[in-house]
Amino acid sequence: MWAGLGKRRMESKRFHALVHGRVQGVFFRDYTRREALRLGLTGWVRNLATGSVETEFEGNPDQVKGMLDWLSIGSPQSLVSLVEHHEITATGEYHSFEILYT
Repeated sequence: MWAGLGKRRMESKRFHALVHGRVQGVFFRDYTRREALRLGLTGWVRNLATGSVETEFEGNPDQVKGMLDWLSIGSPQSLVSLVEHHEITATGEYHSFEILYT
């Protein structure tokens, strides 16, 4: 059992991303959550005081790539100008994908 858990964690990827552009007031967080759930990702998304959106998500490599691709397009009324992202250590700590209100 423990070996399977370790293998799953090793196969998981986790990314932190900042999305810039017109991404607040256009339901970007809600659409991000919907896309994450559709892809089977766990993590969170939140607005920043700078006007950007921050998100962290974890899943298998294909799921993560799907989210990175989607973030560059965004919600129907958004206008994404830049997505900064980097891989971080996958931990498996998230059990769902949430919108944070902080």
